[in-house]
Amino acid sequence: MAFVSLKAWRARSAERAEIAARLKRELIGALGLTEADALTVNEIACADPGCPDMETIVLVMRAGAPTRALRIRRPMDAVEAQDIADLVEQDRSGDASR
Repeated sequence: MAFVSLKAWRARSAERAEIAARLKRELIGALGLTEADALTVNEIACADPGCPDMETIVLVMRAGAPTRALRIRRPMDAVEAQDIADLVEQDRSGDASR
């Protein structure tokens, strides 16, 4: 296991937090969420065959509705505008399995 300095870890952590915050802002607008709604963006390891090593999971929590878990099959730093458009379509169609 490689040694990671605390300074490098903090810098990477701050970078990941900024990427997540940017994605969250873009997704809130794209999904038409209100202040009563909530959204989380996380990157997780994916062990499924054919899945990339890391994927982005978006939890959409609309007031009065069940929480929906949507996935983007790429790491947060690789998410593009088309991925966001696909996620919005996925949310509208009710298909969370993509």
